[in-house]
Amino acid sequence: MCEQYERGYGDFAAVYDLLTVNVPYDEIADYYAKILCEITDGKRLLDMGCGTGNLTVRLADKGFDVIGQDVSAEMLSQAAAKNPEIQWICQNMSETDLGEQVDAVISTLDSINHLESAEEIECCFKCAAENLKSGGAFVFDVNTIYKHREILGENTFVYDVEGAYCVWQNEFSPKDNSVSIELDIFFEEEDGSYIRGGESFREIALSAEEIKKLLEKCGFEIVNIYEYLTFDAPNDKSEKLLFGARKI
Repeated sequence: MCEQYERGYGDFAAVYDLLTVNVPYDEIADYYAKILCEITDGKRLLDMGCGTGNLTVRLADKGFDVIGQDVSAEMLSQAAAKNPEIQWICQNMSETDLGEQVDAVISTLDSINHLESAEEIECCFKCAAENLKSGGAFVFDVNTIYKHREILGENTFVYDVEGAYCVWQNEFSPKDNSVSIELDIFFEEEDGSYIRGGESFREIALSAEEIKKLLEKCGFEIVNIYEYLTFDAPNDKSEKLLFGARKI
């Protein structure tokens, strides 16, 4: 039995699109669509941990029949405003129950890393399998241990964007290769004053071998593992990986 965690991401939802304005969503959507089509020709798709729906709506525009899922009602509110015709559901990734089986499940933009432990990731993989048709595709990306240790590490990032100012502080733990993240967010009001908000969350990272073992344990066969946004084999300095798997 997997424990259900409550995560709000309320203040983060309010600034997420501002902070990710430079993310190449069109390129990522094309990348995922190509990999999905290599594994399945089905079009019914679940996007686990869809956030504010930037990739979900793009995949819908490409002809996929998409369900967007996220644990944060605030994130889903932002997503639904972009395309109210898509089915949006508020569920934890490790407690997914669609009431149907779909052709493909994806999880993008390191949503898997936001799960609390290897055990919760295993629960997520089991849910993906249970909600997939036989032969269905499971495609997702993850940050690597290298990225957590060397790139995110103990670093602080400052975002000064229209309508908000955000200080993003990381703390790396070698015990589980996790990064604890603290956000100080200042929201600009119409009169030029600021209201202070904040968010804290944690990301963990597993090795590629650990992820492979969990996938196989949950009834998947590995189709491919790529360095993210490429079709190249990973190396020891890859910051992000793409896994493509098929339900056996």
